[in-house]
Amino acid sequence: MSRQLTLSPAMLGVSAAVITLTAGAAGFGLAHLGKGPIATPAASNADRKVLYWYDPMVPAQHFDKPGKSPFMDMQLVPRYAGDTDPSQGGVRIDPARLQSLGMRLANVQRGDFAQDFTVAGQLDFNGRDVAIVQARANGFVQKVYARAPGDVVGAGAPIADILVPTWSAAQSEYLAVRRTGDASLEAAARQRLALLGMPQGLIDSVAKSGRVSNTITISTPVGGAIQTLDVRQGMTVNMGQTLAQVSGLSSVWLTAAVPETQAAHIKIGQPVTADLTAFPGEPVTGRVSAILPTAQADSRTLSVRVELPNSSGRLRPGMFATVHLNGESSSALFVPSEALIRTGKRTLVLLAGGKGGFTPVEVQAGRESDDRTEILAGLNEGDQIVASGQFLIDSEASLAGVNTRPLTAMSMPAPNSAAALYETRGLIEQLKGDSITLSHEPVPAIGWPAMTMTFRLKSANLARGMKTGDRVTFGFAQTADGPVIEKLQPMGGQ
Repeated sequence: MSRQLTLSPAMLGVSAAVITLTAGAAGFGLAHLGKGPIATPAASNADRKVLYWYDPMVPAQHFDKPGKSPFMDMQLVPRYAGDTDPSQGGVRIDPARLQSLGMRLANVQRGDFAQDFTVAGQLDFNGRDVAIVQARANGFVQKVYARAPGDVVGAGAPIADILVPTWSAAQSEYLAVRRTGDASLEAAARQRLALLGMPQGLIDSVAKSGRVSNTITISTPVGGAIQTLDVRQGMTVNMGQTLAQVSGLSSVWLTAAVPETQAAHIKIGQPVTADLTAFPGEPVTGRVSAILPTAQADSRTLSVRVELPNSSGRLRPGMFATVHLNGESSSALFVPSEALIRTGKRTLVLLAGGKGGFTPVEVQAGRESDDRTEILAGLNEGDQIVASGQFLIDSEASLAGVNTRPLTAMSMPAPNSAAALYETRGLIEQLKGDSITLSHEPVPAIGWPAMTMTFRLKSANLARGMKTGDRVTFGFAQTADGPVIEKLQPMGGQ
């Protein structure tokens, strides 16, 4: 027998409240599953030691007691022992959890760094080793030898026999003059035969045999591959008509497609090693002989020409090759390439600060070689960075909300000052001695938004002749005592 339980409206309200609280607690617990013990900020900070107070907008300036910031209208924030240095930004992860993440650290090193990179290439005929076979006089094709485009022939290989009727009369006159025994007349007649296009070998044969020969065999002067063959038996040919084109194979050109971003690192005479899939384990070496003057618009690459010897004839035009261009070595800072985080707009690395602290640092990357990347700015030799496992840190604490140390004076000092000068524009709100209050525009280089704050003037003379309400351009440097204005100028058109 079942029982029916009846609840009053008051009891229903209490039950709903209990269910709501229980569900909220369960959801909060699931959201923090695996994140360690849960504590409220008051409970977690109650027993922690305060090291100092600071202004979040000027974290390098420390104060020994709480209060209002002297730089802007906001309260100072405490920094507790064990927290990441706010002036450096970054995140902190429990060292015990780091062991389970399996990250690998590496040091920024300095050493010999060669500009070696690999590109694709293709073999082609040597454009300088080309022979054009032409007809020397008007005539008729009597015989065509068994040749076809693509055939590989040796030097002196016959192409066709040409009958030249006009040579018969000239040769008969030459033989008649020769029989007179007058050497000067014979020399003049011989020169006339040469001017008619007869080769010296044919003239010598006529003089020796005493018989007219008006048929000449056209042959190729060099060995190689026949590219074109425009001669057929019985056809009429004219003086200067091209009968065949032969490309030599004693050497070939290797054309490498080099990205235009690497153009500055290519030089004439630079050594090159090429690996061909047809001959694995047998690299071919050569040197850059030419850098073509135009770039390929579709692929944004430069064509670099390398001449390779081909005495064996096994290098065939059309073959593809992997080309390794070996640059000069120079001393440089470098990190493992896998340590870089490329966001599209900038390149970051995670700088390890000890005790589980990590700071995203913006760097300027340079050349790449053998899984290493050159660092032009942003890091110092000996710095310890995360070489692998950066995505695990991002899963523990999203890097998207962490301030990044910018590429500023620490890594790229201004040429004429000890600290970088950050410039922007603003409106003078107050002038008092060597301090000035400005409502200024954003400063993207250090992540400052538009705001009103008080700066210290490097010299009170910087504001001479200026007054409240003036619009100015100014430049300030970040120092241990806060931002100091070193440059202050009125804007035109006020």
